[in-house]
Amino acid sequence: MIHQLLAEFMGTALMIIFGVGVHADEVLNRTKYHGSGHIFSITTWGFGIAMVLFIFGDVYINPAMALAQYVLGNIDLPYFIIVSFVEIFGAIIGSLIVYVMYADQFKLSEKDIDPVIVRNIFSTAPAIRNLPRNFFVEAFATFIFLTGILSISAHAGDVPGMVPLGVGFLVWAVGMGLGGTTGFAMNQARDMGPRIAYTIIPWQKRTTSDFKYGLLVPGIAPFIGAIFAALFAKFYLGI
Repeated sequence: MIHQLLAEFMGTALMIIFGVGVHADEVLNRTKYHGSGHIFSITTWGFGIAMVLFIFGDVYINPAMALAQYVLGNIDLPYFIIVSFVEIFGAIIGSLIVYVMYADQFKLSEKDIDPVIVRNIFSTAPAIRNLPRNFFVEAFATFIFLTGILSISAHAGDVPGMVPLGVGFLVWAVGMGLGGTTGFAMNQARDMGPRIAYTIIPWQKRTTSDFKYGLLVPGIAPFIGAIFAALFAKFYLGI
């Protein structure tokens, strides 16, 4: 159990280093790839998650996926709770590592970049704030995402390397097709860990961390999507 929890911790941290790192690279001044755009960012998220799965194997790196596994009867309630906190902690550490990596660029950007944009390097935010619609989008995107992962694992799990690659392509497709409204968190660790990290980094022009949005939309909605994904996979897909 300890080994698996360490894998969840390190895997989630590495996912965030790739993901928050690419946003820092794209947004901050004096980086090599400043202004590269959303395709650059989404592709890095997809490839980064694929690499995490190649390195650490059968990890959830997502409390929503852990809930789906609990609903399917694959893990018990205590493990679901423990692994969710471990993943969020891993995401905090991953975010802080990104801050250390880009500390010079953060300092150079402090006077020039909107504090909200800096916060969005770490956590997700809606393009248009409409909480009921934002909630639906995150729940539905999570349903599609987790159903896709469960299907890939069931149908391609015996082919070496296919699950990480399949999940990476899935992240890319979901991000491109469903990510333009809320930023497609689909994962409490992905949003809450970096959101917490943002509150503790030494940034002078800090804006609110917007925990109201963070707890409601990327905090709760992915759990709703996870429950529906598990039930759909079990009773319709026969997984």
